[in-house]
Amino acid sequence: MKNKNTKPFDFWIFAAVILLLSLGTIMVFSSSYYFSTQKTGESFMLLRPQLLYMALSIAVLIGTMNFDYRKWGKISPIILMVSIGLLILVLIPGVGQNKNGAQRWLGVGSKTIQPSELAKLGVIMFLSFSLSKRKEVLQSFIKGLLPYLMLVGFIAGLVVVEPHLSGTLIIVITSFILLFCAGAKISHFIVMAAPVVVGVVGAILVAPYRFNRILAWLHPFDYYKDQGWQTVQSLLAIGSGGVFGRGLGQSMQKYLWIPEPYNDYIFAVLSEELGFIGALVVMLLFLIFIWRGIKVAMNAPDTFGSLMATGITCLIGLQFLFNVAVVTNSIPPTGISLPFFSYGGTSLIFLMYGVGILLNISRYSNYERF
Repeated sequence: MKNKNTKPFDFWIFAAVILLLSLGTIMVFSSSYYFSTQKTGESFMLLRPQLLYMALSIAVLIGTMNFDYRKWGKISPIILMVSIGLLILVLIPGVGQNKNGAQRWLGVGSKTIQPSELAKLGVIMFLSFSLSKRKEVLQSFIKGLLPYLMLVGFIAGLVVVEPHLSGTLIIVITSFILLFCAGAKISHFIVMAAPVVVGVVGAILVAPYRFNRILAWLHPFDYYKDQGWQTVQSLLAIGSGGVFGRGLGQSMQKYLWIPEPYNDYIFAVLSEELGFIGALVVMLLFLIFIWRGIKVAMNAPDTFGSLMATGITCLIGLQFLFNVAVVTNSIPPTGISLPFFSYGGTSLIFLMYGVGILLNISRYSNYERF
């Protein structure tokens, strides 16, 4: 970037993400090679596409970190409308792909995308841009806050019927944080608490499988043959890892005890192979990312940059916290991937897209980088 006002990007964010991505790719291979061998006889079946996703995501990162973040605000309404259109398309029978009872994917065969991943960034971009232009309207609940809540509620509704409860929670929580940071009154959020709680309870009671998940969360070993199976196997993996772990590649639970161990429960395999020390290192890297992301947001040159940095940091931070909480049975299982670790292309590419924007904002922010 030739603008004389720009500075070097935040090294800590860049280093933390590259380290997480590198370790994540290693863990994808370690956790998937037995599954791949059993299915096709080829141990590199999942590693090859993951390496491709890694290369593409790094290219996206480099591109976005060198693209003026302020230009994203102007096209944020278009990005949001495209994401809404894709969320509607994925729900149409015969158009969206259904896997394991969830209709979240668009594409052909194994070449698919998850529209909810674009929706997460689309909501962050649009809210950040819109709120930076008219944040004073938030003082009014009816004219200011309510239209934003209706928009977020509509998008969250499209995601929840897929069903994708974890994606819905992340969109809603991130949106609330952005609205609060933009100046919404605390009293308005308190008033909204009751209908939100009623809605969550209703969503659990209406869908029996969600209620069963609550029971399996509270008493996983009583449901170890069905709903509690993954949780029990995850806890066994974490417990058997001890302080230093069994060693890289030496996990026992990945031998088809944990279903698809390279996805949502990859942190359990990591904890088993690298132990408490390895898990602690990964958590510290995420905490470094969150710390530096908050620093970028606090020192951004404008409100738009500050809100967008806040949203991107919350997005990745919440996914990390939710995934670790699910794997350790701290919250009910919701089916959420671990950023930069879980197998898949759509999530990784869009996450790196967001990180690239965050790094670009850091180039205009005024703070010490080392």
